[in-house]
Amino acid sequence: MKKYYVYIVECSDSSYYTGVTNNIERRIAEHNEGSDPKSYTYPRRPVKLLWFADTNDVNHAISWEKQIKGWTRKKKEALIAGRFDDLVKLSKSKGHSSTSSE
Repeated sequence: MKKYYVYIVECSDSSYYTGVTNNIERRIAEHNEGSDPKSYTYPRRPVKLLWFADTNDVNHAISWEKQIKGWTRKKKEALIAGRFDDLVKLSKSKGHSSTSSE
């Protein structure tokens, strides 16, 4: 069964990049080799893998990637550090009421 990975790397400018791949080792190497000058990570090399999770469902991986890309830096840092209780707190602290229609 094929595995898909959602991952977060830290770039040389301390920014985070979130992506999806079916081969985590190869993908990190590709980021660091810099084959596409137009990519986000190209001018920010080298990158360092900080976090990843795997799933057997490519659609779930893509959905999770999109969700994480929308998170604040603090929320991504909580995920990277494994502070899962903080994820809920950080979701609620965005200043929106629970009845907001986003």
